[in-house]
Amino acid sequence: MMTNEVIIEKINGFLVEEFEVDYDKISPQAILKDTLGLDSLDYVDLVVVIENTFGFKVKGEDFVGISTFQDFYDYIILKVNEKNQVVA
Repeated sequence: MMTNEVIIEKINGFLVEEFEVDYDKISPQAILKDTLGLDSLDYVDLVVVIENTFGFKVKGEDFVGISTFQDFYDYIILKVNEKNQVVA
């Protein structure tokens, strides 16, 4: 079972690698879209990376409520925990 800290570390790692964002610019209150400079194609890449990294399916509407990095972390932590409960 991954801890929240490990999940957040993985997220930040792939954001820095895939989206070439400075690690220093990532903070829980920062706006995800602005900080990463995401366009609609980037969201597709982001979904693929999330699915490959954490092993759950992402729906486009899942992103509707996500604004900050903290929202993004909370979403992934929730989904990872849901997935683990199904397996357990």
